[in-house]
Amino acid sequence: MAVAEPLHGLVLVTGPSRGGKSRWAEHLVGYCTPVTYLATSDSRPDDSAWQERLQLHRERRPAHWDVVESGPDLAKALDAIPIGHTVLIDALGAFTAWHLDASPEQWRLLEAELIKSLQARREPVVMVIEETGWGVVPSTAIGGRFRDRQGHLAQKLETVACRSWLVVQGRALDLHAFGIAVPDR
Repeated sequence: MAVAEPLHGLVLVTGPSRGGKSRWAEHLVGYCTPVTYLATSDSRPDDSAWQERLQLHRERRPAHWDVVESGPDLAKALDAIPIGHTVLIDALGAFTAWHLDASPEQWRLLEAELIKSLQARREPVVMVIEETGWGVVPSTAIGGRFRDRQGHLAQKLETVACRSWLVVQGRALDLHAFGIAVPDR
């Protein structure tokens, strides 16, 4: 199934784990060329379950896509991608996790730097965002910090996004078509 409109600007793809977010994002950029896949997570070589997930992603990606691992500096990696490339960022949660020890002021600067880099791109950027806060309240302070930072940043990104998709149970919903923005007050 194709999306009716061509991609442009920032496109967000959010939802719970194992809901199909990455597959939908890959589908969206499947009509673009060239594509750079920007992987944000650390490799976790001793985590066999994580390695299996990474392998599934590798097997689905077309061989002609460029792959870049951003590490903690997502904005810098994004800025280094050549002009003319559509970008698929998979996923925002690793960026948030890389910076859990950042002070609130450092985190605000990181958010601003990322948003600036995203807005500077001329070609489409599709970003996968792990949705948080639908489950159990985190029992640790760092878990709460991750949930809060991720949710807040996702809302900031929505304000500059051209399209937003919610992917649940293998179904994609266009949030701009069906949703109404929640007022600030």
